[in-house]
Amino acid sequence: MFRHNRRNTLLLAVLLVLPILLIVNEQVKAEYADVVLNRNSEKEGVRPVIYPHWFHRIRFQCRVCHSEMGFEMRVGANNVTMEEIIDGKFCGACHNGEIAWSVDNCDLCHSALPGTKTGITGSHKTLGPGNW
Repeated sequence: MFRHNRRNTLLLAVLLVLPILLIVNEQVKAEYADVVLNRNSEKEGVRPVIYPHWFHRIRFQCRVCHSEMGFEMRVGANNVTMEEIIDGKFCGACHNGEIAWSVDNCDLCHSALPGTKTGITGSHKTLGPGNW
């Protein structure tokens, strides 16, 4: 039988709050991290992409990319191709040579070391991008 006392109340509170803290921590990590994209890059003969999420996040609200441009909020969930970017979709909505640099500057995005896997690297703890 469960007895109501201070120790059990504290334990219950920790068990209820811990999952919330873990979710918030993952969101903070992603918000100020780099995202490595390598679904298509190496298959196409180029280095993986390092997307500086932290850099974009300090300038734009989440909805700009995740609602208005259609990026899903899960690393690796978006099948972004250079053809779509050139057509003005995804990154190409801004990286068009007018708002931000164009796709002619390949190495600015395709800058991860070969073999780098898709995922999130760095966080608020690194105060910006991961180390490459």
